[in-house]
Amino acid sequence: MFYGILDLPWWGFIVAALLLTHITIAAVTIFLHRCQAHRALSLSPVVSHFFRFWLWLTTGMETKAWAAIHRKHHAKCETAEDPHSPQVLGLKKVLCEGAELYRKESKNLETLERYGQGTPDDWIEKHLYTPYSAKGIFLCLALNLILFGIPGLTIWAIQMAWIPFFAAGIINGVGHFWGYRNFECEDAASNIVPWGILIGGEELHNNHHTYPTSAKLSVKWWEFDIGWLYIQTLMFLGLAKVKRVAPTPKIVQGKEKIDAESLQALLHNRIQVMTIYSKAVILPLLQVEKQSIERQLFHRIKTSLIRADQVLDDIGKEALEQFLEKSGSLKVVYNFREQLKSIWNRTTATQKELLDALHEWCLQAEASGIQKLQEFSSYLKGYTI
Repeated sequence: MFYGILDLPWWGFIVAALLLTHITIAAVTIFLHRCQAHRALSLSPVVSHFFRFWLWLTTGMETKAWAAIHRKHHAKCETAEDPHSPQVLGLKKVLCEGAELYRKESKNLETLERYGQGTPDDWIEKHLYTPYSAKGIFLCLALNLILFGIPGLTIWAIQMAWIPFFAAGIINGVGHFWGYRNFECEDAASNIVPWGILIGGEELHNNHHTYPTSAKLSVKWWEFDIGWLYIQTLMFLGLAKVKRVAPTPKIVQGKEKIDAESLQALLHNRIQVMTIYSKAVILPLLQVEKQSIERQLFHRIKTSLIRADQVLDDIGKEALEQFLEKSGSLKVVYNFREQLKSIWNRTTATQKELLDALHEWCLQAEASGIQKLQEFSSYLKGYTI
């Protein structure tokens, strides 16, 4: 019985550990994250309850607490109220103490009440999963010892460390500190790698923060989200229904007027529009002035020009302000970007007011005398539903 009732070869224990931890990752990304926290898809009761049971067994996490903390993270991202921002707390703390930060926030009743609405509240949640959230992991230990014998203790230890390290540490830490960015969303979220396999697709974190309610985390053709593959399989079996994915903009060539359809399409794709603005207008003008800028300063200014103010420190903001004062054309297009951004942020404005503001922005851009800005104004008019 040293190797348990399964009596696996040495490599079998490695496969078992990887398989069991991967099921946990799939449960986190599909059920907790995409289904519960963001309502991007719905799952059949059978699949939903399997994930709930599996997470109770392997992590002891409560659905309401996880969803509430994650929703608060999006609402307060990169601020002092963000439960786990490395931009505020430092990368080392989030990477090494991510699980402790989660546990601390899970005891905040205000967070649970405000952000935890709509999560499972049935009999088994009230009488087993929530009051006895820690019991599942001990049942998991017992099952591992029965199935795998003494090596099961190591498998259990790996299971217990997998989510705290990869989800609470890597995604919440590295995913907001290092990587590549497809979109300049208003926080520091980055894609760690373009192949989301090890952490169920959560590696594509910049894509997720750009389109948080999308059930699919990959955006570029060369990116791969294994969590989306599993969702598609569940859809094929009739066990899941996708509600939302990232919008795909439609551009009509030769369209000469901003209309209601243009406005709606631009609002749905506003972060992508701002990213294109940086690449098509700001960076080409910066490239013209590259020869007159020190190399180290060039890279710092480049980052500061395209990033949102929320993720710039005081030194970066000051350096950017000083640089823009010396560069007439770049200051103009930078200010135009801020004006365009302010249109998106007018949440209380009527459709007519937004349409008028966008139309006026295009008129001023065309009268600026800056070719890249004029070309971008024409590009905006092509957006449609």
